[in-house]
Amino acid sequence: MERAALLQRVRDRQDPWDVVVVGGGATGLGCAVEAASRGYDTLLLDQDDFAKGTSSRSTKLIHGGVRYLRQGNIALVREALRERGLLMANAPHLVHRQPFVVPNFRWWEQPYYAIGLKLYDLLAGRLGIGGSWPLSRATTQQRVPTVRAQGLRGGVLYHDGQFDDARLAVSLAQTLADCGGVPLNHLGVTGLIKDGSTLRGVQANDAETTQSFEIPARSVVNATGVFVDELRRMDDPDAPPIMTSSQGIHLVLDRAFLPGDHAIMIPSTDDGRVLFLIPWHDRVLVGTTDTPVDEVSLEPTPMEDEVAYLIDHANRYLNREVKRDDILSTFAGLRPLVKADKGGSDTAAISREHAVLTSTSGLVTIAGGKWTTYHTMGQEAIDAAAKAGGLTSRPSPTESLRLHGYTDHADRLPVWRQAYGTDAEEIAALIEQHPEWGERLHPRLPYRWAEVVWAVRAEMACTLEDVLSRRTRALMLDAQAALDVAEDVAALIARERGKSHAWTSEQIEAFRCLASGYLLDG
Repeated sequence: MERAALLQRVRDRQDPWDVVVVGGGATGLGCAVEAASRGYDTLLLDQDDFAKGTSSRSTKLIHGGVRYLRQGNIALVREALRERGLLMANAPHLVHRQPFVVPNFRWWEQPYYAIGLKLYDLLAGRLGIGGSWPLSRATTQQRVPTVRAQGLRGGVLYHDGQFDDARLAVSLAQTLADCGGVPLNHLGVTGLIKDGSTLRGVQANDAETTQSFEIPARSVVNATGVFVDELRRMDDPDAPPIMTSSQGIHLVLDRAFLPGDHAIMIPSTDDGRVLFLIPWHDRVLVGTTDTPVDEVSLEPTPMEDEVAYLIDHANRYLNREVKRDDILSTFAGLRPLVKADKGGSDTAAISREHAVLTSTSGLVTIAGGKWTTYHTMGQEAIDAAAKAGGLTSRPSPTESLRLHGYTDHADRLPVWRQAYGTDAEEIAALIEQHPEWGERLHPRLPYRWAEVVWAVRAEMACTLEDVLSRRTRALMLDAQAALDVAEDVAALIARERGKSHAWTSEQIEAFRCLASGYLLDG
């Protein structure tokens, strides 16, 4: 997946693309893979990097949604559990089973949650990934040694899926390319092309070369997450807003706060939110909050009251106190939520979690949703795009489509190479050629220098942020360690890409500014 060659395909193409997808997060990538796998000529464009926004800032779970079960939304839970099973089958190198413990502190909690989670198992059917059962107090403490002992009565064990969201996004971009499609990051849509009132394509600008493009298309899919209303207003300045957003943040702690393999799930905090404490990349994620926001941003920052909320709630359930200076990194993401009243004259096919809308010009908008259901969202959106663009209807093959790097032997690889799947052999070859690239970037980070080279050569990483935030997760795992290696990593990227010292300096300064939002003051 080499960006210059893919960009040249866009320059050379004269005929309209069958499908142009705008947005390179979970939803857009799912749509583009769906379209290309059906045999449609497909182009995906993102103004920044794949999964730059919400899709790299999740709780890292592929799950049915216990909170929806509590709300009685059985259909939604069943759909998500089915999608969880399909994704674990199609990308076992990227998604794995994660055991959870629900600690019980009141007499009624164990029977209540045990029954509910047994229903959760049943809804998964043949795609289930592990059973649930009650645990004694002693076994609960054995599974999660740092759980608060005071008042603990026992627990309930269950299983869900865990993944690395940005790595899955990269794999989907590679899968799109494997299917003959063209994924392009850092190429933003600046306008729409119309013939009268009919949508005929998009205008775009390449951040790398500053070149402008007019890209003809038979159908255009708006999959821009929290920004969908901006593109809808390019299509129709009077389009009523359909999106609202809430912010969720996560704290990243040392693994000592949750040793062992089990995560903790608190089904209902004081304000009704679900709280997770999850082992991830030899760290612990604590999240998440739910704060309404009026303005959307590609780089939201945690609010002080959100940080305080998570510290307070973590300390209610752990026997080791979490303090501000224990936090290695903190990050924020915006949830794209569909308003209850969509308004306007768009035709709609709507579920509780997402909506597919087709405007009078033919712009297809897919809004809302979550990582777990990206595949079904892509199917629905491309069905609508094929209809809007007059494309020949074709069946979807994606339920059994193995994602790029697929291997069911990833557990035989070193831990730091497992998410690369079959590409791990290529990284091993780089290290064999250059043994120094097998060294770690930093003692507190699991990544090797060969991964930086691979990210630039094969995964379309263009910037220092692309490498340290999404191709590796260094910025999230330990923001200070990421800052410590930023200069050396930028220098290696510059050598690989033939960039100047001025470019390198700009990248370092931009990353320092970015990383300051992941570190807490005082």
